[in-house]
Amino acid sequence: MDRRQQKTRQAVFSAFTKLLKRKRYGKITVQEILDEANIGRSTFYAHFGTKDELLEVVCKELFGHIIDSAVDQTHTHGLYSNDTAPQSVFCHLLQHLQENDNHILDLLSCESSEIFLRYFKESLNELIQIQFVNHDRKKNLDLPQDFLVNHISGSFVEMVLWWLKDKKKHTPEELDQYFRAVILPIL
Repeated sequence: MDRRQQKTRQAVFSAFTKLLKRKRYGKITVQEILDEANIGRSTFYAHFGTKDELLEVVCKELFGHIIDSAVDQTHTHGLYSNDTAPQSVFCHLLQHLQENDNHILDLLSCESSEIFLRYFKESLNELIQIQFVNHDRKKNLDLPQDFLVNHISGSFVEMVLWWLKDKKKHTPEELDQYFRAVILPIL
């Protein structure tokens, strides 16, 4: 993708995020996105077929970036020096959330949060499959893997929501400790 295309996509993403802070996803029109991004209709449709496709691309990009950088602990965004990087991929993920990368916490707590929470949970499923279920599972082997993955990702999402409601009073390290205390016994 060339620079002009990247700049246009970023303008659309930014406009979309701003609008989501003000109103529900279902109430946002393509025209409002166009006006906020200061682009024409044909430019929008050259990048996205529909508003729903824009939503999907935004979610995949945001959550993919967060999940990928959590897996690749050398990708720290300056959160800490390499020698102090956390051992837990979930602590790393929580640190990115705390930094509110790409306003992701705003999306998880906006009026249309259920849409973003669904995409966030789907993104987490792959990470949980890799990090926990495929490697560390020693208990409950009779439970279906997809059940465990769904249960663990749901717990993580609910923990993040609890953390947001609690105004992020706990550190990512504390949350990681709480999460592991609840999840590791079932694995």
